Amino acid sequence: MASLDSAHQTPDPGPRRNASSSLRRALSILTYLAEDEGHPQGTSLTDLATGLQMSKSTLLRLVGPLREERLVDQDPESGHYRLGPQNALLGQLYLERLDIRRTASPLLHQLAQDVHEAVHLVSFDPPEIVYIDKVESPQAVRMHSRIGGRQPAYCTATGKAFLAHATDDVLDTVTAAGMPARTPATITSPEQLRAELARIRDRGYAVDDVENELDIRCVAAPVFNHNGVVVTAVSISGPASRVTPDRIAEIGRQVTKTAQALTDRLGGVVPPPR
Repeated sequence: MASLDSAHQTPDPGPRRNASSSLRRALSILTYLAEDEGHPQGTSLTDLATGLQMSKSTLLRLVGPLREERLVDQDPESGHYRLGPQNALLGQLYLERLDIRRTASPLLHQLAQDVHEAVHLVSFDPPEIVYIDKVESPQAVRMHSRIGGRQPAYCTATGKAFLAHATDDVLDTVTAAGMPARTPATITSPEQLRAELARIRDRGYAVDDVENELDIRCVAAPVFNHNGVVVTAVSISGPASRVTPDRIAEIGRQVTKTAQALTDRLGGVVPPPR
């Protein structure tokens, strides 16, 4: 009977827990080295031990396999540790295989559900923006935009979200293509547009205040890649009677939150203010 009882005993979870703990601590080394901006030439074993609150012997045991896989390198002269070249390969493969539309889709649907308005994902093809995805509003009155459709960048919220972080030559290309008034509220001079782009950088989101289509108001925020370049933009659009001026700040907060979440999923970084 004793042998039957022992056959049904729960396996000792100790080794599995230990392996999981070791993996987490090894990953924490990579994260620490990636975020340690104070030591651009690498981090000493002492600083690693202090920062991660680990003993040096534990660190040496965990760093060994990371060095073998070239995830961590050690400077032969100083002995300092830094990220190894294998990280660059993994990061490049991740970026090459990333599908922005698929990655953004759950975020766009959640945003549309939260605000009850149409949500767009947009790319930039100067001097225009291109709709690459759309989640319809649940409201009876809807936007007539379609995937693949184009609009001018200078008078749309998504276009201005791109332009606020674009180089001068890109902005010149857009303004040189012409800035005709599409509604009475359209910004039609490069000087006014530049001033508006500065305000967009300050608050983090752009507004099309009935500038592109009559009775349509739109709020958009940029999404950045790992180089701090805007690769897409997320917008919320709806009739001016629903997207009222008193809602803009809250809608701006929500669309910025979604854009930041997508930036994070793409491994992107928001550039410092300029």
